[in-house]
Amino acid sequence: MTGNATLIRLLALIHKEFLALLKDPRSRLVLIVPPVIQLLVFGYAATFDLKDIPYALYSEDRGAAARDLVAAFDGAPAFRRVATLHAEGEIAPLVDRRDVLMVVHIGPRFSADLQSRGSAPVQVIVDGRNSNTALIALNYVRAIVEQYDRDWIASHGLQAPPARLETRAWFNPNLESRWFFIPGILGMLTLVVTMLVTALTVAREREQGTFDQLLVTPLRPGEILLGKALPGFLIGMIQGTVILLIATLWFKVPLLGSLPALYAGLALFLLSGVGAGLLISSLAVTQQQGLLGAFLFMVPAVILSGFATPIANMPPLVQNITLIDPLRYFLVILRKVFLEGAGFDVLTSQLWPMAVIGGVALLLSGWLFRHRLY
Repeated sequence: MTGNATLIRLLALIHKEFLALLKDPRSRLVLIVPPVIQLLVFGYAATFDLKDIPYALYSEDRGAAARDLVAAFDGAPAFRRVATLHAEGEIAPLVDRRDVLMVVHIGPRFSADLQSRGSAPVQVIVDGRNSNTALIALNYVRAIVEQYDRDWIASHGLQAPPARLETRAWFNPNLESRWFFIPGILGMLTLVVTMLVTALTVAREREQGTFDQLLVTPLRPGEILLGKALPGFLIGMIQGTVILLIATLWFKVPLLGSLPALYAGLALFLLSGVGAGLLISSLAVTQQQGLLGAFLFMVPAVILSGFATPIANMPPLVQNITLIDPLRYFLVILRKVFLEGAGFDVLTSQLWPMAVIGGVALLLSGWLFRHRLY
């Protein structure tokens, strides 16, 4: 009977929490619409792929070899010629105004040098203010020039170079950066909603003056804490499933690995997020404090997770700090399951740290919760 009574009390509290979250149409809208919109925005905007490279051509050579190279650039899908220059002085103003990302300069002796010496320089001037975009554009240029070299060697019956580099990308053969980003967005958005729901739950009760009423009920402190944690956990699981479906069905990101392993990682990650959220909520007196505490946790968690910058590139001290960031481990699980086809055998090293972080956070939040009751 005691067990049944505990379960009934717990279900009643969970029902109350869901009513508090979902009774207001605006609250329901906030839980559902913004994460979907953010996923779509990030899915289309957060990409390192360059689909449109505006460039200017400054060619001082009218020979056949130069025309063939120009045709190679004009025929490349990502390149769009926006200007044809006739003097060197026209280059700097175009780049300064950001009218072009790059300028291709073919010297007056390009065709002659290619015929006589077998090699000729081509100058590429790139706007380096965004170093990442500039490097990607230069890689595209390098690919065009290498293909031009191979075509020139074949058409003139020359001997092929002694060594030729052939590359093949594993796990992401088309090198779609969206395949890398979208699994990470699943983890980031799930953390945001779970943290907000749990970080505000106790603070909302205190602010509305209903927390004291909750204390005079037969509910024990541990049951109150569990009743506050489960709604955020369930909402996180539902939202993670929705984002997973959008990622696979809409954005066509392949899901090659074990779905149970992915959901095990999601459950442990939500355990960590709920624990951190309840920890913040136990300390906060008002919802404003809870909201501020949630953002103070989430921003460093995203930055230190390796979502955009590799953890290996961070200073050693910062790398050690990332070990207590649950999002770090969940991002590895997501990308390994989605792209590498990983299962439980590979992911164990990422699962147990999240279990430890979640367990410690829940124990600490429980201690703080009881400590602040008395």
